[in-house]
Amino acid sequence: MSRSSGLLPLSKNMALGLLRDRTAVFFMMIFPLMFLVLFGALFQDNSISRSPIAQVGEVEVLDGLPEDARAELDKVVEFRRAADLDSALEDVRTGEVAGAIWQSGDTVELRYSEADGVRAGTVRSVLQSLVEAANQAATGQPPAYRLATDTVEDDSVKPIQYLAPGLLGWAIAMGGAFLSALTLVGWRKSRLLRRLWLAPIHPATIIGARVGVTLALALVQTALFLGIACIPFYGLQLSGSWWLSIPLVLSGSLAFMSIGLVIGAVAKTEEAANGILQVVIMPMAFLAGSFFPTDVMPGWLSGIAQLLPLRHLNDALSDVLSRGGGWETALPVIGGLLLFTAVLTAIAAKLFRWDT
Repeated sequence: MSRSSGLLPLSKNMALGLLRDRTAVFFMMIFPLMFLVLFGALFQDNSISRSPIAQVGEVEVLDGLPEDARAELDKVVEFRRAADLDSALEDVRTGEVAGAIWQSGDTVELRYSEADGVRAGTVRSVLQSLVEAANQAATGQPPAYRLATDTVEDDSVKPIQYLAPGLLGWAIAMGGAFLSALTLVGWRKSRLLRRLWLAPIHPATIIGARVGVTLALALVQTALFLGIACIPFYGLQLSGSWWLSIPLVLSGSLAFMSIGLVIGAVAKTEEAANGILQVVIMPMAFLAGSFFPTDVMPGWLSGIAQLLPLRHLNDALSDVLSRGGGWETALPVIGGLLLFTAVLTAIAAKLFRWDT
């Protein structure tokens, strides 16, 4: 048998070996899907969370609001009557309410806790706007400007539109990096690499089989993710160019496979490889927006995230799956991921060794 033959049989054996490893199947396939199923169910309701505020006594700017204005305000803030000021302030300190409000003469007093910066900012901005509107009304002059706001999405948009692409990107990263790294370390430790090198099989055949299995896994992951996310309960609405996710997934899988090759080249044991992978992949997933929006990050941290391949993969997947993006979005990311793959594969080749 020539050294260049045997690609399909070797690929089949690698795939069967992967399927027999229940731990690998769980962490590469089932574990990421569990996040999709769980997060998709938890965030079915994308309505705004109301911030509770304790109101002490009469507050003219609140009690004098017209019914329609009060109804709009109640969508954002929940006012609760407090028995006295001391109990209201204690509720703020313990986090029971986001703030306490009362009126002293012409001054509206507000107290809040910085322990929850998001709720504090919401309460402060809403009540500041309310007082400014009351002052404007007291002058008897109509406002010179008005602000009209709305969302860019219609009412049918659900959180799954943003969750599915990010979690899919994380699953691709896990599959590509973990499988290549752990496989390389395991083969070297068991001296399988040495036997394959001495066998009448061309090295390109071995590499091609490993790459083929990894890409096939990525396509299966994509099909499972999109299939589950598109069922009516979750309601993912695919854009017209959703199929561009396929080349994005394949190029992303190659990029993270190259990361795994570098880690597998330097790690001496599966435990060491797994530890390095956890340190690399999990922080990258958080910084890349796989689990939560990146717009809440500080500017300096967002700048670091822009250097991560997973950030660009997630953004591109979100664009083509949910936002109607096309080749102009996907092609630069595909090119960047392939260039990243080439660079890290060259580094892995320099670090590669046949034996431990």
